[in-house]
Amino acid sequence: MNKTQLTLSAATFAGLLAVAGCASPANPGSMPGMDHGNSNTSAPTNITSAEHNAADVMFAQMMIPHHAQAVEMSDAMLAKANIPAAITELANKIKAAQAPEIEKMTGWLKSWNMPVMGSSGHGGHGMDGMVSESDLQKLSEAQGTEASKLFLSQMIAHHEGAISMAKTETSQGKFPEAIQLSKDIVTSQEKEIQEMKALLATL
Repeated sequence: MNKTQLTLSAATFAGLLAVAGCASPANPGSMPGMDHGNSNTSAPTNITSAEHNAADVMFAQMMIPHHAQAVEMSDAMLAKANIPAAITELANKIKAAQAPEIEKMTGWLKSWNMPVMGSSGHGGHGMDGMVSESDLQKLSEAQGTEASKLFLSQMIAHHEGAISMAKTETSQGKFPEAIQLSKDIVTSQEKEIQEMKALLATL
């Protein structure tokens, strides 16, 4: 079921980006650099806002709930007893990396006068790698080795989805900080996937 969901969500994400890229800016006032004829007193305070596009907005709006779920999954593991130290360390590392990135992306959206959650309602489970509510429940209830295996397998798929979204931002985004973050996500999460696959093989 998850495989089908992931395939559909990849197409959905690409479609949303295409639509967003073709649409006129939802809030042109926040992008004075796009309209040089109206760069009045608001322009100096919105210089960074002028350097983003629809792909940057979509990236932040979709990656925030994606990261939030990774933090939620990590918290679920950290609340359990009898979990291997290497997996607890991994959960702490994921949480430490992604929580600050959520704050950073939220700040971008606010500076662009954009909602933190997209208007099309993509607040979570339609995206690449997102874990279903039923699978989250299984993770929450599992213990010991079963919990470790579930966490690793779910997080591998979750990371793969984030990497796919990040690569789209790298190729289509405009905002330099967002592009850099997308590259950092690819680098760090590809490394973590290899770590998780190695851990999974030991269970």
